[in-house]
Amino acid sequence: MTQDLQAETSTRRRLTAVDWTGLGVLVLLLAIGLSWSKWLPYWDKAWTMSQTSLWSGDPLFAAAGDTMSLAGAWNFTLVYFDAVWKALLVALLVAAAIDALVPRDWLVRVMNRRTHAGQSLVGASLSLPSMMCTCCTAPVAAGLRGSGVRISAALAYWVGNPLLNPAVLIFLALVLPWQYAVTRIVVGLLIAVGASALIGRWLAGRTETVQPEAPAQEVTFASMPRRFLRSLTRFAVVLVPEHLILVFVIGLVSPWLTGLYGLEAQLGAVAVIVAAIAGTLLVIPTGGEIPIIIALLAAGAGAGTTGALLVALPALSIPSMVMVGKALGWRATTAMAAAVALGGVLAAGMLLLLS
Repeated sequence: MTQDLQAETSTRRRLTAVDWTGLGVLVLLLAIGLSWSKWLPYWDKAWTMSQTSLWSGDPLFAAAGDTMSLAGAWNFTLVYFDAVWKALLVALLVAAAIDALVPRDWLVRVMNRRTHAGQSLVGASLSLPSMMCTCCTAPVAAGLRGSGVRISAALAYWVGNPLLNPAVLIFLALVLPWQYAVTRIVVGLLIAVGASALIGRWLAGRTETVQPEAPAQEVTFASMPRRFLRSLTRFAVVLVPEHLILVFVIGLVSPWLTGLYGLEAQLGAVAVIVAAIAGTLLVIPTGGEIPIIIALLAAGAGAGTTGALLVALPALSIPSMVMVGKALGWRATTAMAAAVALGGVLAAGMLLLLS
């Protein structure tokens, strides 16, 4: 790794006018897109919740119905995409800008730190303002990795978005006991920073030497629109259909996977493991774990099951793992899934202790 970093340092160059233009486009997309899809809506939602201390809306899985059906799966898919389409659109635009317009040597300098811990800290820090769900952040994480960003930084950005989302932390503090927000922060940091660094270190020398998908080509003002549209088309054509199909499948089987209301009474401590694994597989929009936890608590579920879902539900899902699997590598993706499931178990234990 030291030799790689020395090589990266030796190839540093001054940013050109074209580079600054590409960075400017990225900043504009982030500022305008996130204001439209995230910051302003979340501000309004937080203000309303501060007045009522109530979460408005039903759990997402209610849209799929109580029994497995094609109609329920389609309804689940429509409700899900209605909740995430703005953020997904912004994510695709940002991913295309990173891939086509942002100078790769600059991006590598910013995110590829000397240590895996440093890389994961940078990735997790950069995830805070974007506040995306795990599926919406997947195109951006894939774009970062394709541009040469190291595994630890890309993983931290991917899971940091849903786990360390400042808006969701505020929502948790407003509508649930304080222990939930504290548990989410502590375990979220352990996964986004700690697990990402450990996985990157474990994979050092294997997948860390993977080069970007295509060699960087000279960018000109004339070529920028064409490059951007080509990248946007590639991301959209590959990721959106597979996302749609996998969300539909999750909606189809979710009536079987979400019967967690009486699970603790039936299985005891094993219910926590079941909830952590199920939560790692299921897909929800940003903040979608909150109404599910509220409904479970109202039905008599304990801190164990709800603690596991507090972390596992938002962090990952089958669709998001499939979307990033090729870019991040299946070893890294599977390792992060295992880390999230273990984090769910840890969150259950921590919440039980605090309660």
